Amino acid sequence: MADSSAPLNPASSASESAVHIVYTEKPQQNEEPEAYHIRTLASVLGSEEAAKDALVYSYKTAASGFSAKLTPQQVAEISKQPGVLQVVPSRTLQLHSGPGIAKLH
Repeated sequence: MADSSAPLNPASSASESAVHIVYTEKPQQNEEPEAYHIRTLASVLGSEEAAKDALVYSYKTAASGFSAKLTPQQVAEISKQPGVLQVVPSRTLQLHSGPGIAKLH
């Protein structure tokens, strides 16, 4: 039986990974946000190197959190970490523009 507390292998099921946004509490005043985000990711992925590879972006101004490539199992595990408030899939939205938009004004 696998140990459920063992770090998850970031290479396993890499094809299943998708970018998620992880909202976190603000780090302590003496810790840089990106270092806090990498530490949080490393607690699930098993190493700082794996965390840096998975990190897509670190949000530092309007919100505290980061986006990272995670498998569904990693999403479930990071959601349980102290300081993690919410994990949501990243979405790309298309802006609609063109002649039809002008008719709305």
